[in-house]
Amino acid sequence: MIRPRFGVELLIVAALSLGKSAAYAVVNLLDTVSRGPLAEAQAKLNTEASPRPWFDLTYQLMGIGFALVPVLLAIWLMNRDVLYKQTGSLDPAADTRPALTRMGLDFRAPGRDAAWGLGLFLIIGVGTLGVYFAGRLTGVTAEVLPNNLGAYWWTIPVLILSAAKNGILEEVLLLGYGFDRLTKLRVSPWVIIIVLALMRGSYHLYQGIGPFIGNVVMGLIFGAAYLRTRRVMPFVAAHTAIDIIGFLAPEVLAMVDPRG
Repeated sequence: MIRPRFGVELLIVAALSLGKSAAYAVVNLLDTVSRGPLAEAQAKLNTEASPRPWFDLTYQLMGIGFALVPVLLAIWLMNRDVLYKQTGSLDPAADTRPALTRMGLDFRAPGRDAAWGLGLFLIIGVGTLGVYFAGRLTGVTAEVLPNNLGAYWWTIPVLILSAAKNGILEEVLLLGYGFDRLTKLRVSPWVIIIVLALMRGSYHLYQGIGPFIGNVVMGLIFGAAYLRTRRVMPFVAAHTAIDIIGFLAPEVLAMVDPRG
């Protein structure tokens, strides 16, 4: 039967990527709160991997590259669906177009993608600042430090690449691959949206309860919008843009931090 195989696929891809991050995030949160108040903790992103610049650059690029391997795996697995259809082990009505076309990770609708991406960027960007402010005010969010790299010539390009990595990794796996596989497992659309939103929130738990809630809400908005567009490109663009601003202008978060 092909349906159990899709379930196994999902578990394997998750264990290699976002699911693994979620498990570490939960343990990290428990570790943090066992040490003291969450409001006094720090969540550091983009940390230095070596005191020597060239080795640090090498480590950063390797980390970005290897993090995207599960995306390639997911795309390869989706492209194999046509074989299942040919053998009769997949519903004849199932969508088996090439993976990038199926999930809308292409440039066939630049105007529409740009409009959706801009709208999502504004909604989620403003919402993120509000959730961070509320989380810091109530003490359920750690202080988030988005940029902990040294000031080198390659720092800005690496931060931009890291932001793009986050956008591609999360949106392709959650919206593109996750929606496709759960749909083939005959899970209802709104259950899919809720499950994937909870997954999105779970791997941000290392930052505290506030970011978990904020990312669950983001996941619900993204999921509902993806249900309409069936194109992952606007979400990759919006997510990347939000992270670029967060990484390159960390003072934006500091400005809304009531404990700063």
